[in-house]
Amino acid sequence: MHVVPLTFKKASEFVAKFHRHNKPPVGCKFCIGVEEEGNLEGVAQCGRPVARAFDNGLTLEINRTCTKGKKNANSMLYGACRAIAKAMGYRRIITYIQASESGVSLRAAGFVKVKDLNARKDWAASSGPSFKRNRKEGYAGNVARSLWEIVFGASTG
Repeated sequence: MHVVPLTFKKASEFVAKFHRHNKPPVGCKFCIGVEEEGNLEGVAQCGRPVARAFDNGLTLEINRTCTKGKKNANSMLYGACRAIAKAMGYRRIITYIQASESGVSLRAAGFVKVKDLNARKDWAASSGPSFKRNRKEGYAGNVARSLWEIVFGASTG
């Protein structure tokens, strides 16, 4: 497998087709994919942090990763996002996963779990535009998540 640049449109089409519960984000800073023998096996979409408190111009959020299940594809995506973000001058990368997910791909790429976040009761009942825009039909919401990060400095190179 190898990393390839992707257009936002191509990455979004992949996420729309293969992601379990989220639709593609509405925008991004960059998108990448992993291919094997010409077949796209996974994508990552990176952009501004959704949480306003983290949107300081030096923090990047990996808003989506999505793979077809190819072994090590997700780890490759996270590692490539890390290298690209560092080269672009970002000081921090954040991402969220569902609490039920292990985070093994994140750990492999050097991410550290910051904290667990309880499910917000209003997620499932939300009727706001962000909820409708980012969740697939039938998504139940109300899911606990974990916040992960990499902070670039002496220990993270």
